[in-house]
Amino acid sequence: MSATPNPILTTALRWGALFATALAVIAGGVGVLVAGLPGLWGGLLGALLAFAFLALTAGSILLGQRLTVDDPGSPLFYGVVLGAWLVKLIVFFVFMFWLRGQSWLDPWVFFLTVIAAVVGSLVVDVLSFVRSRAPYVDVELPGDEEKGR
Repeated sequence: MSATPNPILTTALRWGALFATALAVIAGGVGVLVAGLPGLWGGLLGALLAFAFLALTAGSILLGQRLTVDDPGSPLFYGVVLGAWLVKLIVFFVFMFWLRGQSWLDPWVFFLTVIAAVVGSLVVDVLSFVRSRAPYVDVELPGDEEKGR
């Protein structure tokens, strides 16, 4: 690991922002057509929650990498990542208890938007990893030291 930003995670953040924006527009539009204003709020909140969680995951890994330069086995790295996971879990439950029974929110539009967001964020993560062209191993080829690599 190095102090430079991980290109896979920065790509995932960029694509995640684009996906969340598209999901907010589509889910909000479908929500308005299906359930009126409560459907719009359900679609927008579902997309916002999805992007916030995606950004918190990638951001915690980037922060952990920055704090533990060249030490991938550091407990601090795992503490940052697991701490962010715990924050996500608590925020999710608080959010669900708060939104339960709200008259201004359509629960089905919100639920389906969150499901679409989970599947979409998995696709974004997989695509950003597959298309990263990151080497799996560090190999020194003959003549590399002469070329200054």
